[in-house]
Formats: sequence, structure tokens, C-alpha cells
Amino acid sequence: MNTVYEAFRTTLATYPDNPFLCVPAYAKRSYHPDGVEITYAEAAEEIERLKGIYGNYGFSNGNRIAYLLESRPDYLLHLLAANALGISCVPVNPDYLHDEMSYLLDHSDVDLVVTIEERLEDVQAAASERSRPLPVVVFEKFGGPMPRPRPAPYAGRTPDLMSEVSLLYTSGTTGRPKGCILTNDYFLTAGRTYMELGGVAAIREGKERIYNPLPLFHMNAGAVSFVCMILSGGCLVIPDRFHPSTWWQEIAETKSTVIHYLGVVPPLLLNQPKSEMDTSHNVRFGLGAGVEPELHEVFEKRFGFPLVEVWGMTETGRIFADSIEPRQIHTRAFGRPIGEMQARVVDEKDQDVPAGSEGELLVNCIGDDPRRGFYAGYLKNEEATEEAWKGGWFHTGDTVRQDESGMIYFVDRKKNIIRRSGENIAAAEVEAVLQAHDDVAKVAVIAVKDEIREEEVMACIVPMDGVETSEEKAREIFDYSNNSLAYFKTPGWILFLDDLPTTGTQKIQKTKIFGADVDPRDQPGAFDFRKLKKKSK
Repeated sequence: MNTVYEAFRTTLATYPDNPFLCVPAYAKRSYHPDGVEITYAEAAEEIERLKGIYGNYGFSNGNRIAYLLESRPDYLLHLLAANALGISCVPVNPDYLHDEMSYLLDHSDVDLVVTIEERLEDVQAAASERSRPLPVVVFEKFGGPMPRPRPAPYAGRTPDLMSEVSLLYTSGTTGRPKGCILTNDYFLTAGRTYMELGGVAAIREGKERIYNPLPLFHMNAGAVSFVCMILSGGCLVIPDRFHPSTWWQEIAETKSTVIHYLGVVPPLLLNQPKSEMDTSHNVRFGLGAGVEPELHEVFEKRFGFPLVEVWGMTETGRIFADSIEPRQIHTRAFGRPIGEMQARVVDEKDQDVPAGSEGELLVNCIGDDPRRGFYAGYLKNEEATEEAWKGGWFHTGDTVRQDESGMIYFVDRKKNIIRRSGENIAAAEVEAVLQAHDDVAKVAVIAVKDEIREEEVMACIVPMDGVETSEEKAREIFDYSNNSLAYFKTPGWILFLDDLPTTGTQKIQKTKIFGADVDPRDQPGAFDFRKLKKKSK
């Protein structure tokens, strides 16, 4: 099979009556408040209808369409219909502000925008700034008259493995997002990799129901989980977002067998009152990244299933996973290279470092084409693409270490290393300790200037509801971390904030916490504990 659409049709022939997409009931949601579930056969009928509409209006191989549909399951039906014709889908993060949306619509060269009605005015305003006219149609009225697109670059050509399925913009914390070109090969490889993880994350054909609260404009939900379910005849359960208070109710009602998570999910669930619903579910395993080692075993014992830590990027598609027993749940292990994926850990000169030493993670595909199954490049940025692939290896920007057995352990993003008095401090390590404190809801650890030590550690903390943001509380948290970390890693500054800026996938955007001209140390309520940092505890 050469396309995602063909993969869907193959599974349709075997499992026509199997559930394909499910939205849990949620009264406060603007769409499907009572929930909805559709089978492969029902989805196929709608996909063919949409395919006909796009074809009748002249959309073909090489056209691009942008979609602002939030996490409606309809986006995936449109994707499959478009994929059958070779049309690329460009999902729009609904949290984008005007300038961000305007940039995406211009940079992507889309031929049409499909948006929900309540965002029509915003989308039209952004679309109007593009030099080439950009038509906008309302999702709720889709099927009515549409303008014809520009001639498709590859019209008349049958879509193949290298045809573009989607243009996905990375949620980077610095600079403009990059448009990752994702092909059929990327999507199919990502889904197969998930199916081949094995161990406690083994996928059963025709039986799994993946509950994934991540947005559909993220590769985790919109590519890896989605295609894994297509290839295995399973069902993708799509909540609008993560709701801690209704999480277990939705899991039970949708009969989900697999859940996906980010690091923020386990502590928030652990902070919910204990209930019989904690274990009255059918979940076999969870798949995600960022669970704190201190909370990993606690979570598994309370809720009764393993959490499998994974690593992946938009650019890679494939994922690593610590799914084979014995899992290393008290560490930041995320698995060994499997299948066609191989990895290296290198220093700043791209030289391999000894086992156990920290360095940057490089990955590629075994064989003659090291880029096979990866993203096809950054749109209109060949220089950045080639820089990322220098030496035939994709440079992830993640600092890791790899032991002699091949197990890889996450340390931090390279840019999240704090350098204090010659010591390199991983922000993630400090965040892990602080996040385990009962009064900490969210935390971001950043570097701030220090006149003596070059940089100092600052913890920006969003407290749990009802927690007093006093110097006494800050001192309590300092002492807590000081009892768990080497003295130099302990926060020299603690600052309480009402919230932290995040991407649509709930990744904290550290560069947006403060403006470029703001010194975080001067913020009201910034508590200075540098004098308490001492070598001997």
C-alpha cells in the first residue's frame, strides 16, 4: 500500500463494523456534547462523499488545504478523503493568534481554508493579508459552492509513498515554526513502528481503543496513533482536551484500552481524590513522555497499569519506547533503537561519546537512505533541513546518555541546560523534583543571570489552588528540593506565577514566560535563596 487512504480501505475490507473514531460525551463541548462513535463502514461513506466534493471542484495531487477544526474527528475524515487525491492537509492550531495564523497561511501556500464558523472572522482576517487571494469556507456549510484552486502541481499523477499527506508546523519555543513535510511513507512508518513496540505496549489487532487527549495537529494523535489504529483495525478515541475531573469517567465510558499522556497528566490525576473509578477501567497501558520518576511507580500502583515512556519528534515519526520488561521506571529511560531506527550520542563535534556520557541524540534509518520514513524536509528552508541532517544523521537537539546495553536516557533539551560555576544543570532534573511537591501544579526551571556564577537556577512555579504564595512557602519548597538535589542544582530563585504559557500540546514555552527586556529576578515576589545554597547540607 502506498497511501494512508489505501491502508484504510484495506482495513475496511476486514473490519467494516469495527469502531473507527469515537468522541466521548462532554456536555460543555460545542460539538458532539453527547458523544459519537462511527464505524469503518460509516467513515468510508463520508470519506467518499468528501472525496467527490474535492474532486468535483478541481482539487488534486499537490494542492494544500488548511483546516481549523480543533480536535473534531471530521478532520481525520477530510484528511483521508484528501489523501486519496494527493491533497495535503495543513492543520491550524486553534490557539494561534492573528500573526501566527497569518504566517502559517502565507508560508504554507494553501489553496483553501476550512474553518469552524466561530473562527471565521479570525481566519478571514489572517487570510486577507496574503498576497495571493485565499478563499475560506465554513466547515458547518461544507459541500456548498467552493472556488476552484490553482492548477495542482502533480495533477494526473497517482499519489504514492512520497506524496505529501500533511504539512505540520512544529511547536518550537523559539523563532517561527517550521513546516515539516510529512509523506505517506512517514505516516505509514510511524503507525507500523507503534504496532511493533511490543512488550507491555503490544497492540492487539482489531481490539484496541486508544484514548488520546493530544490535539490532532500534533504528530502523536494525528499521525502515530491514528495510523496505528488504521493498520490494526482499532478505534481512536478523541476528547477535545485533557479534563482531570472527568478523565476516568470518559476512559470507562469509551472502553479505552490504551491512554496517551504528557508529563503534566500523571501528577494532576494523582492529585484527584481517590475513587473506585481509579481501577474500574480496561486500560492495558499508557504511552507518553515526561512522567517524573518519583511518580512513576506511585501512579502504576494506584491505577493498575504500566506507563510506557517514549521519545519522538515531529521530524522523526518513529518513536522509541521503554516497553520491554524490566522497564526502568525509576529513571528517564525511553527505550533502545528498534527496527530500522538507529541512534548515536555525540559531542559538539559530532564525535561519539563513551557509554554513560551525556551528548546529543542523533538518529537515522538503517540502509542506503538514512532519511527514509522521516519528514521530507522543512518547507522553503532547505538550509535548515540540511543543517539538521549534517553527516547523514538527524540532529534532535536532545541531550541524552546511552548505557552499554543500548538503553537511552533523556537528560534535557540542549537549550535547557543551565551553566552555573562550570556545572551543567539539566532543567528537567530540577523540574522533576519540584513537580513531585504536593503544592506545585506546574513548574518551569530557567536560567537567570548571575554576576558571580554566570547563571543561576530559577523555578517559576504555578501553585495548586488554595496554596498561599508566601516567602514561607517558597522556603519550604526550596528546602524540599535542597534535600533531593546537589546544592548547585537547587533553585537559587523561586517565583510564583498564576500560569505558564503553553503550546497546544501543553508544552511549556519558556521563552514566552518573560519578555526579552525583562529580568525575572526583578519580578514582584521573586524570592532569593542563593545564600542558602551550600556545599554541605
